[in-house]
Amino acid sequence: MADSPSAERRLDVAAVRDLLATASADLASRPLVLAAEGWDNAIWRLGVDLAVRVPRRALAADLILHEQRALPALAPALARLGVQTPVPVVVGRPSELFPWAWSVVPWIDGSPALGRPREKNTAWASLLAAALDAVHGPAPADAPVNPFRGVPLPHRDAALRERLDGLRSSGLDPVADDLGGIWERGLAAAPARERVWIHGDLHPGNLLVHEGRLAALIDFGDVTAGDPAYDLAASWMLFDADGRIRFRSATADRYDDAMWTRARAWAAYLAAVFLTKSDDRPEFRALGESTARAVVDG
Repeated sequence: MADSPSAERRLDVAAVRDLLATASADLASRPLVLAAEGWDNAIWRLGVDLAVRVPRRALAADLILHEQRALPALAPALARLGVQTPVPVVVGRPSELFPWAWSVVPWIDGSPALGRPREKNTAWASLLAAALDAVHGPAPADAPVNPFRGVPLPHRDAALRERLDGLRSSGLDPVADDLGGIWERGLAAAPARERVWIHGDLHPGNLLVHEGRLAALIDFGDVTAGDPAYDLAASWMLFDADGRIRFRSATADRYDDAMWTRARAWAAYLAAVFLTKSDDRPEFRALGESTARAVVDG
């Protein structure tokens, strides 16, 4: 059974050109080719330097709005570090042609970190730590709300227990027990003392690497205000033991021990998600397996 959701709206080249024509005739005449199709959005490459980001299902429509709201505020600090973000250059509005918001964003050269050998990511562990420090600034009262990302761990306890039961029903009792124990330590840790901007979906598929360097953080659809421990969980998804040490060392005194305990618990949670919801995405299944090993190692 496929875990990836089906598209509710799928546009062809002509339909995307019609959308672009509402913003600029020059854009509508550029070369256009479908570059990728994820769970939430289709990405069309527009000429050599732009891309069109179009929701493929209703649940993703608000995620585009979240990016349009947050990225102009977050991008400048990241740019100073040399880390790019897909800040919209055209903000597409719902219309008779298409019922949801859409964006034209810069095309960023690079390949996703998903599937890269972990030891190769160590070179930019410190840069990612600096990038997250830049993102994790105070969030305004009207920041997008996400009930699943960066919330207090008890809010996701029932969901995690369900995942662990799924692992046990598949004969993975030792994995479930290990992840459950790490989650329990997270539940016992002190709660977050700050409410900051967080990326909200910082898995390796949403980091681009170019010429061996971290080039960009992408897909900010789940951006929200919450506990930065959720983003720090990426350490266990990206790095080997040496890389995790470098990543944490680069944060200096920014995050306390309780934060890291919660971050490891979130990494256990995400490992369980990838292990139980990646039937048609073997690369994410592999990520779940490697992340589970990493969080057990510490």
